[in-house]
Amino acid sequence: MNQISFRQSKDKTRYFLILAFLICLTLLNIYGLLTYNNPVPIDSPSFLPVVKRRQNSIIAMLIAATCQALATLIFQSVTNNKIITPSLLGFEAIYSTINTSTMYFLGVTAFTAMTGMTYYISQILIMVIVSVALFSSILSSNRNIDFLLLVGIILGQGLRSISAFMRRLLSPSEFDVLQAKLFASVNNADSSYFLVSAIIVFIVAFIIFANAKKLDVLSLGEAVSTNLGLDYKKSTILALIVVSILMSVSTALIGPMNFFGFLVVSLTYEFCKSYNHKYLLVMALVFAYFIITLAYFVMNHIFNANGVVSILIELVGGLFFLLVIFRRRSEWLK
Repeated sequence: MNQISFRQSKDKTRYFLILAFLICLTLLNIYGLLTYNNPVPIDSPSFLPVVKRRQNSIIAMLIAATCQALATLIFQSVTNNKIITPSLLGFEAIYSTINTSTMYFLGVTAFTAMTGMTYYISQILIMVIVSVALFSSILSSNRNIDFLLLVGIILGQGLRSISAFMRRLLSPSEFDVLQAKLFASVNNADSSYFLVSAIIVFIVAFIIFANAKKLDVLSLGEAVSTNLGLDYKKSTILALIVVSILMSVSTALIGPMNFFGFLVVSLTYEFCKSYNHKYLLVMALVFAYFIITLAYFVMNHIFNANGVVSILIELVGGLFFLLVIFRRRSEWLK
């Protein structure tokens, strides 16, 4: 059996069993989110309208989960580093700066009114253009990925400082409205954005799966990729463009999530014993759907804590990040 696929046949069997199990649990979570604790009886005419309102949250979860899972997996493959996330490129800082500047210069009335498709697309375009300009200019000047990440961290920190300064000058009412927007939640998602977002994500996902073999080679590093005939610099820039599009759609739709993608991809590596991105991408997608639907079902319908779901996901992701760091540190010290 091909080494890049699965080391042993039992690993492949284990992979499909885990995948099937996660799919079943995810479908169960989705069913629970749609029907559980519905105050309207199932035979009532008002039952379906309640379900339809809830399905908007499901769609937002699926779009955001797809973006986060694919973007993080590709980003780690390109950088050949499993302990970083695309958030280092500053998407969250750009999103925060856009919304804070809008509130600061135009006021709360204009801020709450800017919810149309034009504003949504403009946020995505600004994040994509800034990120593409950043890494294309750096990589085209023979700088490496590490320098790109360093510039991204500095840029993100600078934008966060500017946003924090402007937020301090807002009134308490304006600050509350802005903070609700900057807080990652599927409730922030507007259903009118779903069609455009789904089309963008579907096209990008199709391109990713069509080039899964190139990702296999790209993840081996610059020297090996070049020896195998792959244009490493061009492939890296194209992969980062894909990452920027996915992260921009996710951030503009529901808000910034820093550690969700890391949590998903880290679990994918644990349970998928393969280097083939065709299998890794599928496992990451299913894990992302499972984690986000489970988190929202448990917090919304069991603990009745609607506002802390994203905080819980980020907390678990951050703790998992520290666990991975300390585990790798112990391996290095051996």
